[in-house]
Amino acid sequence: MNLDNLQKFRQSKGISYQKMAQELGITFQSYWMIENGKRGMSYEMAIKIANILETTPDNIFLNNNLTTG
Repeated sequence: MNLDNLQKFRQSKGISYQKMAQELGITFQSYWMIENGKRGMSYEMAIKIANILETTPDNIFLNNNLTTG
């Protein structure tokens, strides 16, 4: 899971940690822990985050360095 993109997407939308937490219905601390890799999340939470950021879970969390071959 690539959490670096999560912060980039959130910041590009001008959304604070607190606003994300409110939108998700969780505490600021819980969201901070998710974004900083200190706490896991469900797929449902990933979908909620992606919806708030107006993108897909794959765009945020999938490692784009995957190769085929």
